[in-house]
Amino acid sequence: MTKKTLVCSCNQTMPLEISQLAKGLGLESKDISLSNALCRQEIGTFIGASQGSDEIVLACTQEKRLFEEVASEQEKPLVAPIKFVNIRETGGWSAEAKSAMPKIAALLAKASLPDPDPVNTVSYQSGGRVLIIGPGDAAIEWAKRLAKNLSVGVLCTEGGVLPQEREFPVYSGTVKSLKGYLGSFQVEWSQVNPIDLELCTRCGACVDACPESAIDLSYQIDLAKCKDHRACVKACSAIGAINFDRVDTTRTESWDLIFDLSKDPIFKMSQPPQGYFAPKGDPIDQAIAASELMGMVGEFEKPKFFSYNEKNCAHGRNGQIGCSACIDVCSTAAIESQFRDGKGIVKVNPNLCMGCGACSTVCPSGAMRYNYPSVPYQGQQIKAMSKAYKAAGAKMAPTLLLHSNSGGQELIHILGRLAATKSKQYKGLPSHVIPFGLHHSASTGIDLWLGSLAHGFAQVAILLTGEEAPEYQQALMKQIEIAQSILDGLGYAKDAITLLQAEDASALQTALGFLSARESLCPLATFAFANEKRETLEAALEHLMAHATKKVTAEQPLALPTGSPVGGVLVNQDACTLCMSCVGACPESALRDNPEAPQLSFIERNCVQCGLCVDTCPENALTLSPRLQITEIRKKAIVLNETKPFHCISCGKPFGTLKMVELMLGKLSLHAAFSGEAMERLKMCSDCRVVDMMNKPNDNDVV
Repeated sequence: MTKKTLVCSCNQTMPLEISQLAKGLGLESKDISLSNALCRQEIGTFIGASQGSDEIVLACTQEKRLFEEVASEQEKPLVAPIKFVNIRETGGWSAEAKSAMPKIAALLAKASLPDPDPVNTVSYQSGGRVLIIGPGDAAIEWAKRLAKNLSVGVLCTEGGVLPQEREFPVYSGTVKSLKGYLGSFQVEWSQVNPIDLELCTRCGACVDACPESAIDLSYQIDLAKCKDHRACVKACSAIGAINFDRVDTTRTESWDLIFDLSKDPIFKMSQPPQGYFAPKGDPIDQAIAASELMGMVGEFEKPKFFSYNEKNCAHGRNGQIGCSACIDVCSTAAIESQFRDGKGIVKVNPNLCMGCGACSTVCPSGAMRYNYPSVPYQGQQIKAMSKAYKAAGAKMAPTLLLHSNSGGQELIHILGRLAATKSKQYKGLPSHVIPFGLHHSASTGIDLWLGSLAHGFAQVAILLTGEEAPEYQQALMKQIEIAQSILDGLGYAKDAITLLQAEDASALQTALGFLSARESLCPLATFAFANEKRETLEAALEHLMAHATKKVTAEQPLALPTGSPVGGVLVNQDACTLCMSCVGACPESALRDNPEAPQLSFIERNCVQCGLCVDTCPENALTLSPRLQITEIRKKAIVLNETKPFHCISCGKPFGTLKMVELMLGKLSLHAAFSGEAMERLKMCSDCRVVDMMNKPNDNDVV
């Protein structure tokens, strides 16, 4: 199926060169058209294009709704959906608009690609049952308002005048735990006050009976005033709502939504689960949250952002915890550790996952993979943009600006609109900076960054706008440190991967000033971005190392920071007994034994630096060595330690290592149970040891 590309200068506010764009896209002139008012006087051009069977790439996002409505009104339905792309705020409205044709061609090429494969979805079902938690007066007031549209309950954490009519359930107490998500929250609280509001009829008899006035219209007893006269108990005897000797004080209930009015929100994580609202005490924020609550009734879906491959996970083995990077970085508490039969895996609750992708960014093995979209699809986009940018006649290489589709995109658009006013302060995006939208800024990692540099981008910049959780900022900074240390050590630019932080247009304009146009780091690579993180990372490393100005040598590998996903293992041969505990602990088969001889070997390319081997070694003989070794060494098995086998003194069969037996003899030589012939039996294989014990019994024999 062919494509039709429709470009509009937006009333001649963008200096577009259609021939240059066509060259960059590899199109015939008939397949790309330039209009000045495509959404108004020249709408016929769009209608004509929509009548054919060609796919349409339309360079306008402002009037997307209009174009979709016009297309739907035509007699002949569209064969394929229209691809909309913004070239205005991202390129055409800037001080460098005249030199932005390669960038605009790159954006059009990216939009021309087929859509990514759909991902699985996660479902929520909400019946509109909302629990309002907080001080009684505020919680009850909001309950009255929301009860018209939702099924409301109130948990008073402080006193408040109760409504005389029981329009909705009211509880009292202190929250012990809150967990769950939209449609499935579980609340546990402690009912410590003697008056149980679930039983109380609000008759007022206890208020009248109390001689200390310790009970008011909140129908809770002020225990500091109470003198234990128990007059209230007698007055409430027919109802039974007051009990000073209550043992079971725990209450639990399930709710679809939580409206938390506490001064200190119950959920402390940076990104609380969907369906939880904590506007604190601000009346405007409370009103906004209440409005959103009323819209969260029904069935909802969101993408399942991740996939997890247990086989590749380096979280734990033999009861030991190795890598916990994904658990540590998750700001939604969606990931937890699980051990079964000594093997550790992680479990992700897809309903709590908010799609930040940071778990895949920090995962060294690729066990946690981001799918919205996948790295292979993003790789296709990167390669298409790089190719179009160069084909459109660019002299220098482009810079890739990774940003979120929320705050980051909005900030870029604001900057573009300000630049359109010809303000001296605002220049817009430089012509060499290509914006690349992501669901979340933390969703890409070292494999995609290095892969982009290998495929023709001179620089990768990641834009943070303050909307990101602190955990994600720290994770990105650490991963950039690792990636940049590799590039520095290979002789590439010291800021080839950089982090930009800007919360407004002025700060963004300043930050963009540090992204200078430059030549590409190396000749264009040919490898494809793979689903397996390690495969993409290894291909990028191999390409960058091959074209580096500073060469890594076998004698002097490139040292990397702690936390690097690549590196080696060092063995203290004097301490190592070749027990092979490390081999059993290694989740990536980087450490290997030899069935034919006592020999420990290592394939560095497989190592993810999880540290399980170090933690498992009983002799503390292993240490991690974060480093980048030459490709030839990384690929092949290297012997780390070996020794002569120890042969049974009876039958001659090898059953252990000379060092292991010597160590065992040394440790047991002073033990009374291993004197005389018992000591000699330690030099025998298990079969011969049993035979010798049967033929020469000894009181000291240990079975």
